[in-house]
Amino acid sequence: MSLKLGVVMDPIGSIHYKKDTTLALLWAAQDRGWTLFYIEPDGLFLDAEQPMATARPLTVHRNANHWFDLGDEITLRLTELNVVLMRIDPPFDMEYIYATYLLERAEREGTLVVNRCQSLRDCNEKLFATEFPECCPPLLVSRDMDRLRAFHSQHDDVIFKPLDGMGGSAIFRAQPGDPNVSVILETLTQSGRQTIMAQQYLPAIQEGDKRILMINGEAVPWSLARVPLAGESRGNLAAGGSGRVQPLTERDQWIANQVGPTLRERGLYFVGLDVIGDYLTEINVTSPTCLREIEAESGLDIAGQLLDSLPLTGASS
Repeated sequence: MSLKLGVVMDPIGSIHYKKDTTLALLWAAQDRGWTLFYIEPDGLFLDAEQPMATARPLTVHRNANHWFDLGDEITLRLTELNVVLMRIDPPFDMEYIYATYLLERAEREGTLVVNRCQSLRDCNEKLFATEFPECCPPLLVSRDMDRLRAFHSQHDDVIFKPLDGMGGSAIFRAQPGDPNVSVILETLTQSGRQTIMAQQYLPAIQEGDKRILMINGEAVPWSLARVPLAGESRGNLAAGGSGRVQPLTERDQWIANQVGPTLRERGLYFVGLDVIGDYLTEINVTSPTCLREIEAESGLDIAGQLLDSLPLTGASS
């Protein structure tokens, strides 16, 4: 029996062929004989009580010059799909939330959405990590600039960041005596109107911001350490960092073990933990990446492992 998989994603023609995680998931599904359907976010809609999508049959190729073919546009009920991969990149805005509401209607009828819609809404990638305080560095979440200044005075070297950023955007480091603390806080909090996070600066960032992939609550045994450029405090590849694949440390595995059961309970099948040194800093649930880089160096079939872990019937491997 061939399963039907829909992928909700940004334009497939604009992805980075060499490192796109979604493409690897689609290859793995096609290798298993699954039928693929491509859906862009604006293709989701509700017709009376029926969740629907404007979709196109999709074929993917392992060819850097020609990695996909699309069939003619069709309209289908989302409940016709066995599984939907929700792979829209942030920003996490109201349109993203509306998309989860529409997908959730299909979820209620038995379509598996990866990751679960309610958890995508509930698990802010910065705040979710704070549910595991034993894993995290000293931190503060607030929009009170006096309180944030006091945190900086207490810890001297601090990272300030928005709760909805991605790729290292709008992350500021404030060192002891930094004269720019006030303007940083005014900018990030919009003069006290927007809540942000402050974290104690972790010098171990120079050894890399580790991305640990979690498959149905279990850690992949290799991580990607994203090492910042000289003079940078951000390891994100989007901010110019370089990647180094390495095995998990004992502490990495311990952190994964603390987080894993909660991920399983919440239907978060595919997640990326961000770990600096010995500390968990973020839990990425919307569109985790770095799968391709880890697969290339480790020889693991992480995409296949994810698909095989899903609670689906009729899958052929």
